[in-house]
Amino acid sequence: MLVAYRLLAPGSEWRLHREWFQRSALADLLGEDAGLAEIHKLYRCHDRLLAHKQVVFDHLTVRWRDLFNISYDVLLYDLTSTYFEADPPFPEGDKRRFGYSRDHRPDCVQIIIALVVTPEGLPLAYEVLPGNTADKTTLRGFLDRIERQYGKARRVWLMDRGVPTEEVLAEMRTADPPVHYLVGTPKGRLTRLEKHLMDKPWQQARPGVQVKLLAQDGELYVLAQSRDRVAKERAMRRRQLKRLWARLKQLSTMRLTREELLMKLGAARDQSRTAWRLVMIEIAAEDATFSYRLDRNKLRQTRLREGRYLLRTNLVEENPAKLWSHYLLLMAVEEAFKNLKGDLAIRPVFHQLEARIEAHVFIAFLSYCLHVTLARRLHALAPGLTPRSVLEKFAAMQMIDVHLPTTDGRELVLTRYTEPEAELRLLLQKLKLELPAQPPPRITAAPVPPTPL
Repeated sequence: MLVAYRLLAPGSEWRLHREWFQRSALADLLGEDAGLAEIHKLYRCHDRLLAHKQVVFDHLTVRWRDLFNISYDVLLYDLTSTYFEADPPFPEGDKRRFGYSRDHRPDCVQIIIALVVTPEGLPLAYEVLPGNTADKTTLRGFLDRIERQYGKARRVWLMDRGVPTEEVLAEMRTADPPVHYLVGTPKGRLTRLEKHLMDKPWQQARPGVQVKLLAQDGELYVLAQSRDRVAKERAMRRRQLKRLWARLKQLSTMRLTREELLMKLGAARDQSRTAWRLVMIEIAAEDATFSYRLDRNKLRQTRLREGRYLLRTNLVEENPAKLWSHYLLLMAVEEAFKNLKGDLAIRPVFHQLEARIEAHVFIAFLSYCLHVTLARRLHALAPGLTPRSVLEKFAAMQMIDVHLPTTDGRELVLTRYTEPEAELRLLLQKLKLELPAQPPPRITAAPVPPTPL
C-alpha cells in the first residue's frame, strides 16, 4: 500500500492515514478496512522494511530478466542528494550531514543516494550514504556488491566524472577478468592532453558527432564533439554573457557605496558564473567605481571547448560510435533521479528517525520500479504515453457503493466500479489488461429489536 501510494499520489503517511486511503478503492480491492492505514501501523511497517532490501534486489535481477530479457553487461552508476529542512545537531553516526548539494541547498543537511541502473533505466540497487560523503569514495563498495550478486563477467561501468579515483580505475584494469569502464574526465585533463590530441584527425562517429582518439598507458581517451551540444552550450553562454554585461553596465551608472557595489557584484557573479569567468573586472581601491572588459583569450578558449567531452576508457578496441552511444546512456540514471525527485516526490521527508528515512527512500525506490515497468510496457504497447498520464487517465474510474434497502429492514450493498469510457477501453486493450469482475454483493445483518424494559 505504501508503494502504491508513493506511485499514485505521493505525500506524507499522515495524509495517507487521514485522507487518501478513505478516498481510494484499496479497502475494497484488498478486502480490508480503515485499520490497514492506521498511522502507527504505517510507521511500524517502515521499521520492518529494511531487513528485506537485499532480497528485493535479488528478486529484481530475476524479474527484469524474465520481463524484459535484460542483460547486465553494461551498468550505469551515479549519485544524487536529497535535503532536509531540519535543525542539526543529530545523534552521532546519523547520515544527515552538510555536504555538496546537487539541489543547490547548502544551507540544509542532506543524505547521498547512490544508484545502479541498466541502460534501459531499470534499477538494480541503491545505497543511502552520509550527506558529507565524497563521490569518489563510493564506487569500490558497489563494484564488490555487483560482482557478488551477478558474478565476474566482462561488464562495462558507465560513470560521470568525479566518481572513480585513479586507484579504483587501476584496480578495475588489473582485475581478473578486467572490469571495463567508460567515464567522463574533468576538463583539467583535457588541458594536459591538448597537445597530443591536436595532431589527431577527427573521425565521424555518427551524424553530428566527431571524435579524436588517443591511446595512452593502456587506456583510450576519446575527445568527442557534438554539433547539437556546441549550439546549446554556445547559446547558453551568450545568454549569460549578455545578461551579465547589461547588469554591469547598469551598476556602472548607479550611485552606490563601496560595500553596496561589492554585494551587487557578488550577486551578479552568482547569477552568471559561467559568463563571469570571461570578464575582467577591476574595482577601484578608494571609491565605489569599477571597470570591466571582455577577456578575449578566455573567450577564445571557451569557444574551442564548447560541446566537447573527454571520455576515458579501457575498452581500447571499441568502435568510437559505440563508446559515444554508451556515454549517452548516462541520461538513463539522470532520468531515474528526475523521476524520484519529481514524479514520485521523494522530498520532502517528514520522518525524524534515521531508519525510517532510509525506509522512505526504499519505498520510493520500489515505486520507481513500478514506474519504470509501466514505462517499458507503454513503450512497447502504447508509445507516446507516459506513466503519469496513464495513471491520471485511470483516475477517472470510480468505485461506488449502491445501498438498496430490503423489506426486512436490512441493506443490500453493491460495490461497483464505473464503466471505462471509450478512450480507457482502448488503452486497456492496448496494454492487454482486463478489469476484474465486479465484487459480489454484501448484505447487512438484520437490525436487533430493542429490549423491552
